[in-house]
Amino acid sequence: MSTPLDSPDQGGVATLDRELEELLREENLEPGDHERFSHYVKKDKILESAITGKPVRALCGKKWTPGRDPEKFPICPTCKEIYESMMG
Repeated sequence: MSTPLDSPDQGGVATLDRELEELLREENLEPGDHERFSHYVKKDKILESAITGKPVRALCGKKWTPGRDPEKFPICPTCKEIYESMMG
């Protein structure tokens, strides 16, 4: 009898590990102003990132792993403009 670990193409932990590695390779973290600004991100995505370490994507498109206090930085002008246009 085989287990999912014996047959990684049939699911299980090995498949999850492989999918996570693939996602991390695809998640090209962008250098840039995310160090200078606080960005708008959905609250549930910030929580998910805190738990999993997965990068988040801001309204402006920046991808990074949050780790700094956003209160210490000015708001990203692009995120602010997008947010205000969404709010009508």
